[in-house]
Amino acid sequence: MFIYIEKVLTKHAIFVRERKMKNKLVVAVVSVIVVAASVVLEGCECRTVQFIFGDSLSDVGNNKYLSKSLAQASLPWYGIDFGNGLPNGRFSNGRTVADIIGDQMGLPRPPPFLDPSLTEDDILHNGLNYASGGGGILNDTGTYFIQRFSLYKQIELFEGTQELIREKIGKEEADKFFKEARYVVALGSNDFINNYLMPVYRDSWTYNDDTFIQYLIQTLRGQLTALHALGARQLMVFGLGPMGCIPLQRVLSSSASGGCQHRTNTLALSFNKAAAKLMDDLGKQLANSSFRFGDAYDVVNDVISNPNKYGFENSDSPCCSFGRIRPALTCLPASRLCKDRSKYVFWDEYHPTDSANQLIANELIKKFGFLRLNQSSSSPSPSPSPAI
Repeated sequence: MFIYIEKVLTKHAIFVRERKMKNKLVVAVVSVIVVAASVVLEGCECRTVQFIFGDSLSDVGNNKYLSKSLAQASLPWYGIDFGNGLPNGRFSNGRTVADIIGDQMGLPRPPPFLDPSLTEDDILHNGLNYASGGGGILNDTGTYFIQRFSLYKQIELFEGTQELIREKIGKEEADKFFKEARYVVALGSNDFINNYLMPVYRDSWTYNDDTFIQYLIQTLRGQLTALHALGARQLMVFGLGPMGCIPLQRVLSSSASGGCQHRTNTLALSFNKAAAKLMDDLGKQLANSSFRFGDAYDVVNDVISNPNKYGFENSDSPCCSFGRIRPALTCLPASRLCKDRSKYVFWDEYHPTDSANQLIANELIKKFGFLRLNQSSSSPSPSPSPAI
């Protein structure tokens, strides 16, 4: 199932091994380079970067390099309002919430981990994004997507990244680099929608609602503690939105009116409450840590319940769909687009539009008072204009 991923990791290992062999042949030269790099890093104002761990709400292209993955955003009309308008791996017409918050803070947008053109310098200047559509906190989540990175796998890949950076600039400077970086963890919805709430998964009959959430939180605790051990000091976990109100859940609802699924929303609220407590506990227990929980459930729920209040016209169906054929599950070239994408809360059956992501990001920015960290950064893609 992970043949392609293993090939990527094998190439990664070969790359590291080749670098070590070359180092043995040119020890003196490499030593000079490492020392020089350390001096330069100490002498310049190096930008703070971010490392993002997540699912399709944060994926910026990793899954498009997983050739067997069924969770893809590699076809039109994904990305229509971003940059050149071509698919870029984001499961939206435009930006992700992490894109927007990072832009506000002056942080460079981290490229996908699987981008084959990446170098260590790119990582030092831009950070990395490990998010993978279909991924979850649990390894079993989203298995029917065939290929995706769970949070465990993403953390493992982050460890490999650290090895490369240590080889590049030395352990001391690398430790400083990773401790000064910002970290985002945004997963959990798939663990419900594409695991616990589906009877094909063992978890659906092994746990009840309360014990499954306990299992998720216990697992997440271990994962966040591992990230802290790897240097993560400034870390935010994004909470879940009203999952029962996404178009897919509405169309599958037993309600004749296609309303939100109450149980699914209750699970999201219960997870958020437990995750908020977890972040508070870890912030007190882990040395020199600033762990925070980003909860935008209320504002997203209000947008969905009162779309006109926020300038939206539709909050219950996707902008990109096959018309009356529902659920379409994904946006395809043959799909029909709504007349004005800025007026829709949802882009496809699962994911928000750029306009909705902007509103969610603004709420989190306002709630946490994010400050600009870098005075200069690469020019981000602008917000989409109202479009046909």
